[in-house]
Amino acid sequence: MGNIRKTITLTDQQDQWIKAQATAGNFADDSEYIRELIRRDQEQYPKLRALKAAIQEGLDSGVSDKTIPVIMEEVEARLRDDGCL
Repeated sequence: MGNIRKTITLTDQQDQWIKAQATAGNFADDSEYIRELIRRDQEQYPKLRALKAAIQEGLDSGVSDKTIPVIMEEVEARLRDDGCL
């Protein structure tokens, strides 16, 4: 896998933050820090997409006629079935 050089613009505060991470020994250099941020973003993206889809599904389903106690009972039953309670 080859490397590609990118030019990015940062504020002074952002640049100082990145340099502080490297100085603290958390990363070897600026590039390593930025690559780690990209890796984290790549890992989180599918979760974020799934969450947005679930939110949209909830919005699209409309208003429920269930009462709060009924909803809570269903949630507790589901958690018990899943072994979380």
